[in-house]
Amino acid sequence: MKISIIIPNYNGRVLLEKNLPEVIKNSPAAEIIVVDDASGDDSVFFLKKNFPGIKIIGKNKNTGFSSTVNTGVEKAKGDLIILLNTDVYPKKDYVKPLLSYFNDPLTFAVGMLQESHEGGKIIKRGRGEGEFKKGFLIHRRGQIDKNDTLWVSGGAGIFRKSIWEKLGGFDEIFDPFYWEDIDLSFRAVKKGYKIWFEKNSVVVHRQSQGSIRNEYNPSRIKTIAYRNQFYFVRKNLTGADDRIAHYIWLPYHFINALKSGDWPFFMGFFPKKQ
Repeated sequence: MKISIIIPNYNGRVLLEKNLPEVIKNSPAAEIIVVDDASGDDSVFFLKKNFPGIKIIGKNKNTGFSSTVNTGVEKAKGDLIILLNTDVYPKKDYVKPLLSYFNDPLTFAVGMLQESHEGGKIIKRGRGEGEFKKGFLIHRRGQIDKNDTLWVSGGAGIFRKSIWEKLGGFDEIFDPFYWEDIDLSFRAVKKGYKIWFEKNSVVVHRQSQGSIRNEYNPSRIKTIAYRNQFYFVRKNLTGADDRIAHYIWLPYHFINALKSGDWPFFMGFFPKKQ
């Protein structure tokens, strides 16, 4: 199977300089596409000058993660699509453990183990767990001793392009970021496809260096996360019982947010028009 790697970029010139050589070194024969989301830095110039073998797609308007990735996948030639954020680089032989999953035609995606550098520690992420509770999908980091997962990360995962196209890719309502990969994974499983987690496929993730933390303040990040959590619920809780439970629990969440001064919760519930 042919592999394409999609790297969405926004003002990530420094990260590209650091991580792209590792992507190239550890991804032999893969097509590599960087989709630039109308960066204000010299990312595109830097790529053209230093990485002539990389396919570069430039956007005229900054729109966010989902639409940027969708643009790259649309142009990709691979049967399998690897998504890597600019603040991620893969370790040696990360691709090999992933491929056997795709012998099953129902496999849609496989998540990778992320060695996430956080507060001077390395936290192992990549496998998700969660359940619907008090009207919301509550998700969390899962232990890495199993290969089932609630979702496959859009920053370190591999996806079958043909199924991606059937599902319509990331829903761009989640732009600029967050919940798009949970939504896509959720829709895939509902359609009968399979998603997995593979701990032997390892990438290094330095999230604090990524564009989200550097381009948005914490309050705005939290507001967007809440907004997209509401979008996810309204879109995917199609059963009458689940929807009723969500609205029954809403007053409880409003009261808690009011008591704690969690204003991003209210701003996420009543989002401004984009």
